[in-house]
Amino acid sequence: MGRRLLALSAALLAVAAVAPAAQAGPSGNVAALQVALQAVNTYGGAVDGVSGPMTKRALRRFQRRRHLAVDGVAGPQTRRALGRRGRPRLGSRAMRRGNRGWDVAALQFGMRRRGFSSGAIDGGFGPATEAAVLSLQRSRGLGADGVAGPATLRSLRRGAPRRTSGGGGNGLTGPVAFLRPLNAPISSPFGMRWGRLHAGIDFDAPMGARVGAAGRGVVSFAGHNTAGYGNLVVIDHREGFQSWYAHLSTVTSWRGEVVTGGTRIGYVGSTGYSTGPHLHFEVRLNGTPIDPMTRLLGATAGTAASVAAGAQPRRRPTHRGCDRERLEALGGGARPRAIARC
Repeated sequence: MGRRLLALSAALLAVAAVAPAAQAGPSGNVAALQVALQAVNTYGGAVDGVSGPMTKRALRRFQRRRHLAVDGVAGPQTRRALGRRGRPRLGSRAMRRGNRGWDVAALQFGMRRRGFSSGAIDGGFGPATEAAVLSLQRSRGLGADGVAGPATLRSLRRGAPRRTSGGGGNGLTGPVAFLRPLNAPISSPFGMRWGRLHAGIDFDAPMGARVGAAGRGVVSFAGHNTAGYGNLVVIDHREGFQSWYAHLSTVTSWRGEVVTGGTRIGYVGSTGYSTGPHLHFEVRLNGTPIDPMTRLLGATAGTAASVAAGAQPRRRPTHRGCDRERLEALGGGARPRAIARC
């Protein structure tokens, strides 16, 4: 009887750990769920670890499709239905290069929040994730073996990474600030508007104006968002910051691309819930929108100086054959069908 009660308690705790409704803030389990739902084409938003209406709708849509109880909870049955993307739980194994699954996606999200970007959050432990784990281990004084075992996970949960005065290593020194993504006046500020939060600022720019990345980072989403943002690019920066670029007419970036200030990511448009051409620009810290003006520099990402400073060869990756390691290194840029062939 005692064993049965213990087993039931463990099962209830497992359900609670991944139930979106129970999350009060960004969560690695919610991020892992979002990655899994993206893979089965029910979730079209960014992987931000926040259990919002879009994530809950996507989860219920998946449950209906699989004839499961439509309760909006990622419990054992739902996790099993997600297949390899729904397991194993974080902490149940030491993660290393070549592993894939729920725990890897949760690890990648946790490292991003601590400022150790592993590229796209896609549930694949490739070279970029290994490099991020090594950077974390070195900064915490752990044995640097690139394997995310119990000691590495405990260190990750403890809090912010140790900073260095020289600016080397993971580069977590100095305040995080952003270039203006284009040279245009601000037409709408951050704050309450029409009875709801306007979570960013709007730049009044003509259709087709060039939009540049506001700083160094890795693109975690590049495509169409069904929650009103239209064509959207999301860039992960250090220390848990993200920048969002919405309503684009055309997206010229891709998921997993490494960008610097001024890298072209798209052009101004009026897609999604938009009444006319403009750029909606957001800054988020650990998944929560903050006023971009508190972090915005006077320089523009599209100026010749900033483009030259961030100049880099840009070639969208192509996927030939079945080089799984290469596909993992490219993060989410690889098509699921291409990965499936390997």
